[in-house]
Amino acid sequence: MRDKAKLIDHLLKHFLFLNMSITVMITIAVVFFLGKESYGFFAEIPLVDFLFGKNWAPLLEPKSFGVLPLVCGTFIILIWSMLLAVPCGILVATFLNEFANNKVHAIIKPTLEILAGIPTVVYGYFALTWVTPFLKNLFPDLQMFNGISAAIVVAIMILPMVSSLCDDAFRSIPENLRSGAYALGATPFEVISRIVIPAAGSRVMAAIALAMSRAIGETMAVTLAAGATPKFGLDPTGSIQTMTAYIVQVSLGDVPADGIEYKTCFAVASLLFLITFTLNIFGSNVSPLKLKSKA
Repeated sequence: MRDKAKLIDHLLKHFLFLNMSITVMITIAVVFFLGKESYGFFAEIPLVDFLFGKNWAPLLEPKSFGVLPLVCGTFIILIWSMLLAVPCGILVATFLNEFANNKVHAIIKPTLEILAGIPTVVYGYFALTWVTPFLKNLFPDLQMFNGISAAIVVAIMILPMVSSLCDDAFRSIPENLRSGAYALGATPFEVISRIVIPAAGSRVMAAIALAMSRAIGETMAVTLAAGATPKFGLDPTGSIQTMTAYIVQVSLGDVPADGIEYKTCFAVASLLFLITFTLNIFGSNVSPLKLKSKA
C-alpha cells in the first residue's frame, strides 16, 4: 500500500509540474510572438514616434502612427469606469460585511457575481440600446457613440470583482479589532472608516489594480458602444477608440496581412500587454498590511 501511495504521489507531482510547465510555455510563446511581430513594425516606425505621436491614422493617407489617441481612449474608459465601480464596490462590500446577515449575504453576493458571467457583447448592445438613449435624454448633445456609455457598462462589468475582493479583504480583518473599537464607544461609521478600511487598505488597492487591468483589456463592449474615432484628449462625450477596439478593427481582415497596417495591431497589443502586465504585477505584490500591537 505504501509503495502504491508513493507511486501515486510521484505521478501526481510530475503531472502538476507538467501543467505548470505548459502554462509557462504558453506565456513565453505569447510574449515571443508579440515581440517578433512588433519588431517588424518598429523596424519601420521609430519607437518615439509611436509612443508620443498625437495622430493615429495607419489606415488612411497620409499615414500616421502616434498611439497616444488610442491610449487616451483607453484611459477615458479606465478613469470613468473606476470612478463609478470603485466607490460602489467598496460600499457594497461594506454593507455585505458589516450590516448584512448571512442570509442576505448569501443572496446578494452570488447575484452580483452573475454580472461577471454576462457576455461582454451583451453589455455593448445594452449600452447602445438603453444607456446611450437614456443619457441623450439628459444631455441632448451627446453623440450616439461615446466614451461615457462604454465606461458605464464596463463599470457594471468590473463591479462584481471590486465588491467581491473587497468583501474578502474586510472579512480577513480580525473581529477583535471591531469589538475593541465598539467597546471604546466608536460608531459604525468610525469603525468602518478608521479600522476596517485602513486595515484592509493594501488588499483593497490590489483589488483596484486587478479591476483596472480588467477595464483596460475590455474589448467588445467598448468596440460597440464607444465608436472607432481615435482622438487625442480625455473628452468622454464623443466617439473614441481604445487599443482593444483598434485591434478588433484590424483583425476583421480588411488590411493585407503582410503590410505595415496589419503590424500595427501587434505593436498596440504589445503596449497593452505591458500596461496590463504592470498592473497585474502591482496587484499581486501588494502585501497585506501588517498590524502591530504595542506591548
